[in-house]
Amino acid sequence: MTAHTPSSVEAVSVPGSRRAVGVRRRCDELLSIGAVLTFLRDDFPEVTISKIRFLEAEGLVEPQRTPSGYRKFSPSDVERLAYVLRMQRDHYLPLRVIREHLDAMERGEAPPALPAPEARPGPLEEADRELVAASGAAPGVRLGRAELLAAAEAGEPELTEWESYGLVAPGPDGGYDGEALQVARLVAELGRYGLEPRHLRAMKAAADREVALVDQVVAPLRRHRNPQTRAHAEATARELATLSVRLHAAMVQAGLKARPGQ
Repeated sequence: MTAHTPSSVEAVSVPGSRRAVGVRRRCDELLSIGAVLTFLRDDFPEVTISKIRFLEAEGLVEPQRTPSGYRKFSPSDVERLAYVLRMQRDHYLPLRVIREHLDAMERGEAPPALPAPEARPGPLEEADRELVAASGAAPGVRLGRAELLAAAEAGEPELTEWESYGLVAPGPDGGYDGEALQVARLVAELGRYGLEPRHLRAMKAAADREVALVDQVVAPLRRHRNPQTRAHAEATARELATLSVRLHAAMVQAGLKARPGQ
């Protein structure tokens, strides 16, 4: 990535932003991470310092460092951060694809065509998509630890922390199934918005209660001697799980709409 030295007065024009802001500073002055956060929050209220640090760790931005180790961001760094945040928010692109877009633009090439922002599915469609993706995994497929990390775009420290909170767990053979991969991907995605594993304990507790409720409904069917009845129990459990996730998504959506100012 090419370092950028700002002029004494420079207009930082963030792609997709509603404005360009003149930033007055000496030629040797760059933006601190706090200043970048303040600047970006006008267009991206959900951004956090943790998110900026994560994007740096993923190689999407490379700020300069002072001798004491403090990050200093150039206007081009701010533009890259804004581009990444907008691609996530408006087009729901994974970081891998966003990185490809940035690499193409650095080579002077046009990035691939983007889906329309309004094409992003709503909460109910997202819930269905995640369930289909998880249930569509081939039976018996197991992922090793390295494979799970690569597929979830996460690092070893993140997975270790997820496991410590019970969010992701390996099977008896040490491998991970399709459901574990889906959980890992979702936890990683939430982490990019500043939600840490400790924030997700309530979700895990709620999921455990829903599992207990489903078990209570289908337990009599699972104990039945008739194989067809036992098979019906598994189908019923999947249907209840789908309805439960859809209900949760609908309640969250309704709750957000009911908030003042919505």
